[in-house]
Amino acid sequence: MSTHTHPQPPLQKADFGPEFVWGTATAAFQIEGAVDRDGRTPSIWDTFSRQPGKIKTGDTADLACLFYDHYEADLQLHKTLGFTHFRFSLSWSRILPMGVGPGQGGVVNEAGLAFYDRLIDRCLALGITPWITLYHWDLPQALEDRGGWRNRQVVEWFGAFADVCTRAFGHKVKHWIILNEPLAFSVLGYCTGQHAPGRRGIWGLLPVIHHVALAQAEGGRVVRQNVAGAEVGTTFSCSPVEPFTASVRDAGAARRVDALMNRLFIEPALGLGYPVADLPFLKGIAQKYTLPGDTERLAFDFDFVGLQHYFRAVVEHTYFMPYLWAREVTPLRRQVPQLTEMGWEVYPESMYRILKQFAQYEGVRKLYISESGAAFYDRLVKGVVDDPARIQYHQDYLLQTRRARSEGVPVEGYFVWTFLDNFEWAEGFRPRFGLVYVDFRTQARIVKASGHWFSRLLNSTRPL
Repeated sequence: MSTHTHPQPPLQKADFGPEFVWGTATAAFQIEGAVDRDGRTPSIWDTFSRQPGKIKTGDTADLACLFYDHYEADLQLHKTLGFTHFRFSLSWSRILPMGVGPGQGGVVNEAGLAFYDRLIDRCLALGITPWITLYHWDLPQALEDRGGWRNRQVVEWFGAFADVCTRAFGHKVKHWIILNEPLAFSVLGYCTGQHAPGRRGIWGLLPVIHHVALAQAEGGRVVRQNVAGAEVGTTFSCSPVEPFTASVRDAGAARRVDALMNRLFIEPALGLGYPVADLPFLKGIAQKYTLPGDTERLAFDFDFVGLQHYFRAVVEHTYFMPYLWAREVTPLRRQVPQLTEMGWEVYPESMYRILKQFAQYEGVRKLYISESGAAFYDRLVKGVVDDPARIQYHQDYLLQTRRARSEGVPVEGYFVWTFLDNFEWAEGFRPRFGLVYVDFRTQARIVKASGHWFSRLLNSTRPL
């Protein structure tokens, strides 16, 4: 007996419509380098990466891709590949070396502003639309020394940073992303200790969650006030969550994990509050950290929501994980046939499902895939990087994006993670997500087969 799969219609740019946004996403700390030049001061990631054992490969991002020096040629390459939108973040400590704004006792680093001014102008000259992420994980160390995200003052510190940036660039940049993956930097940075600043403990996480959620809305208000015609959004790491079995206990575990992974930061922004019914430990926020008026301050009407999606989550009940009472059933245990170098499952239908899930919120009017991509064991052989698995990944995830869009889901763009191989946080330089291979010794750039595939998709009218 033979089985037949029904092939998807071939992929072509026209399927997504003329207004669909095609871009790549990057982050300042991961690509810029030049960590001690032109007035930049250390971020929590500079400090963290210098602690023995924190970065798996022992690397630092002191040089990274040296995008700080190579941005002109890199953006030209970006244009050649056919991408017309470029998402990048601003280094907080490059712009405000003391972390705080002029009204808070700090100073603005004009050299830092000048770099981003040149970068934005280069984008505009090439016909590339710049998208600014205000916070992509690199809190100034000076602010962490004062408590960082555990200190409620961080909401005002972040508001001042947003004010400086929007006043400097708002006349030229209309697309603004407030936070990159608040769940990730909150939990990994202040609960499990896997990311900067490396703090551990569940109860220290509660004030961080609240202050991040307040800053998310505050940043949105600053952008809306300062930038005429701004499109304001924020981004969430997200995964559809499935129970491992049909048992009631596993279903409960999936509900709790979904509340943590997918609902924790969007629902306060939508005026729905924290998902305390499914995560009772969140009641501690109201009991200890909420001040009068906070419920209203948490809400902000974002123009769009960015979804950063890579894999699904399959979970089961366990008594060994307090408060969550759940754990992941790993892809290896499930004998998943295809994993990325990060050990992530490649499961394209999860893209469709997460888009459908977020589109159900009444307050969500527009969605972008603000990140999606995969790391594989790329090898440079005779000047060529052949990465068919990455091509297959993007093709299949785009097909599912198209499927959701055809059913009325308002998904308006797709940003590839990422443009250049870079410093992949605690993993160091080993995992390569880029469409462009970077030789970190020579800083040479080599377009991978996946980059050429996107170039054909975006520069041609023929289906792939």
